[in-house]
Amino acid sequence: MHVIADLTVVPLGVGVSVSKYVAMCETILKEAGLKINLHAYGTNIEGEWDDVFTAVRRCHEAIHEAGAPRVSSVMKFGTRTDRHQTMDDKVRSVEDKLSSK
Repeated sequence: MHVIADLTVVPLGVGVSVSKYVAMCETILKEAGLKINLHAYGTNIEGEWDDVFTAVRRCHEAIHEAGAPRVSSVMKFGTRTDRHQTMDDKVRSVEDKLSSK
């Protein structure tokens, strides 16, 4: 099943800056062959269900291995059965409506 997700990973107990942990997770997602789009407060992810959730688990494991005693994540995700839709499709749909105003 194809899924589009939005993931925010927050390592706890590692100080104020968490960018090195976010970079680790981004690398894991890329190496998993997933389409990703980093944004200011998380990452959009697109791929097959098992691939996405396996990579998210690996992100948590790697962040713990790097010394974070706790990891808190927020994830939103959606699936469709009526048609295949990509992240780009979703953005383009809104942009088309904005440009027609």
